[in-house]
Amino acid sequence: MEYYQVHDYLGKIQEVYGDNLFLNPDIVKKLKFIKNEDSDSYNLSNLKNNVSGCLKCPLGLARNKIVFGIGDPKADLMLVGEAPGEKEDETGEPFVGKAGALLDKILLSIKLKRTSNVYITNVIKCRPQNNRDPLPSEVEKCQPYLIKQIQLIKPKLIVALGRVAGKTLLKLDISLKEMRGKLHHFHSTPLYITYHPAALLRNPNLKIFAWEDFKYIKNFLEHGD
Repeated sequence: MEYYQVHDYLGKIQEVYGDNLFLNPDIVKKLKFIKNEDSDSYNLSNLKNNVSGCLKCPLGLARNKIVFGIGDPKADLMLVGEAPGEKEDETGEPFVGKAGALLDKILLSIKLKRTSNVYITNVIKCRPQNNRDPLPSEVEKCQPYLIKQIQLIKPKLIVALGRVAGKTLLKLDISLKEMRGKLHHFHSTPLYITYHPAALLRNPNLKIFAWEDFKYIKNFLEHGD
């Protein structure tokens, strides 16, 4: 039985019988794998198990795969996009396809890669239909998972990729131009905002500005602000 199935079952029992649940010792032994989010042994794998059964918004009914995140669980750099696209929904991995390949090249240019000292995820863990922007209600349901990822990874710097991710984390509906070039904070962690790789593919003239951003990011990781 998966974690989320046990979690949902116990939730329904709690609704009927209240907080005092009486389980026989054999059942308790079988449920040892369930970990509380506040326990010292709770990690990204446990969180991913929790997220895998999420049906808090309608996106969970239409997805093929949860796109939880990938990379180094002790990364200094955490990259956050807005939401999975079609290819990500198929593979369960963030930033694949042409945009992902460009992101890998950008990381390599500052001597990083997605499997070493970098963690990549999205604000939303399920694909919005037709690749539309996430709705505020979807962000509200999914953002606690992102916050928990940040708490577990403890990155030195979060980088939001694109205007939608940036405005979601800042909770400000402003242009990317207004967000770029300055250090923000998200839940006490330094936050920097730059272009989404897909935007650089659409408009290669923006690459020079993205390069300036990633030089700043490299310097921040090595020396701090």
